Amino acid sequence: MDGLKKAGEFEWEVPVEGEMKVPGKIFASESLIGQVDRESVSQIRDVACLPGILGASLAMPDLHRGYGFCIGGVGAFDIDEGVICPGGVGYDINCSVRLIASNLMEKDIVGREKEIVSALKRRISSGVGGRGISLSGEELDGVLRKGALWAVENGFGNLKDLERIEDGGVLDCADVGAVSEVAKKRGLSQLGTLGGGNHFLDVLVVDEVFDECVAEKFGLKKGQVVVMIHCGSRGLGHQVASDYIKEMGGKGLVGVPFKSEVGQRYFGAMCAAANFAFANKQVIACEVEDELRKFFPDLEMDIVYEVCHNIAKVERHGGRDVLVMRKGATRAFGAGRVEVCEDYRDVGQPVLLPGSMGTFSYVLVGGGRKDAWESCSHGAGRAMSRKEASDRVDFGEAVCGMERRGVFVEGGKRGMIEEAPSSYKDIEEVVGVCEGVGLGRRVVGLRPRMVVIGGSVEKVK
Repeated sequence: MDGLKKAGEFEWEVPVEGEMKVPGKIFASESLIGQVDRESVSQIRDVACLPGILGASLAMPDLHRGYGFCIGGVGAFDIDEGVICPGGVGYDINCSVRLIASNLMEKDIVGREKEIVSALKRRISSGVGGRGISLSGEELDGVLRKGALWAVENGFGNLKDLERIEDGGVLDCADVGAVSEVAKKRGLSQLGTLGGGNHFLDVLVVDEVFDECVAEKFGLKKGQVVVMIHCGSRGLGHQVASDYIKEMGGKGLVGVPFKSEVGQRYFGAMCAAANFAFANKQVIACEVEDELRKFFPDLEMDIVYEVCHNIAKVERHGGRDVLVMRKGATRAFGAGRVEVCEDYRDVGQPVLLPGSMGTFSYVLVGGGRKDAWESCSHGAGRAMSRKEASDRVDFGEAVCGMERRGVFVEGGKRGMIEEAPSSYKDIEEVVGVCEGVGLGRRVVGLRPRMVVIGGSVEKVK
């Protein structure tokens, strides 16, 4: 693409020009860079112009156009001179992925896939209007303060679960008072709901093991059945983003100094919305386990890890505290970081990279690349927008494609089209780049067997 300079086998530089304070850097192969649109590069440049930015404006291999920041964008900022931008976090605050290991093997689910995936679809409410647990105002405030701990205290899982969730499933900087009443109202009935769009509930099988030692550490082995859940803070988080973008007086990349009054209020509200997302996934995971136990009475399930990919956090890098915004990107901390749970600290943090509903997903271990602020991709990344997919993907072909792959899907026509594998980049390319530049290293590959796409079917108990 015009203006980009190749800086390595899988690295491309966006040179400093105009008001850019730092260069941009894209991690991509020749094939992936050919899929990058000009608007995404413009967004990388725009982020490089923000006050207080450090190092470079980064884009992971799964990058594509976003709102303000590109999806796959990472920026680190001086906490005294830098800004915070709702667009650098996104509307779905703390959209994240949880991976859960089971004691089931693939042979246990063969022949029962249709009834299992249908039961999961009925049990887990999804879509824009999905309704979950009805909360009182006081209970919701508890969720916003305590995150996944609130769910555990109210009968969803146990304290051990929290050890395998990023930040223990709660951000202590949450400011419940900074969340508007409109946002709270939207969250009152959405705890325990999946969401729409690309949110999903997958049942997969460990198909390949690349690093037996780390896989064993993560509790994963070939042939094992695992569950992956992808969702976020629902309408509450969306409203928090909308409220503060409006208050900051703009759209897109609008931001304010991190230490300003508005900046601190947004950060507190964002942390509260992130806590809602942590609790949401904890509830969903428990409901999934309860439903699967109806089919497999001796079922055992343990969280492998849960990682955030739409979030801003104050982290320690290079001996200083910096504000890191990751938009469609995850932490990928290496061995020794105290933020990594004790079980994995000697090998590094699990990094979860979902593919599409018809392709492999991967578990990596964090590479800890310093100049990338120890970050990595969050998945395959879209190759075409949902509108493009609607125009170009045939529903019948999408259904047949899943049948040929041996994947059992529960989702409406819109979901089948918009989330078809052809709508996404090649996950093999993305993972190859992540390994090639030291963002992460493959541990296992996961083959999809059952997929619930976020839709509009209500929960049935």
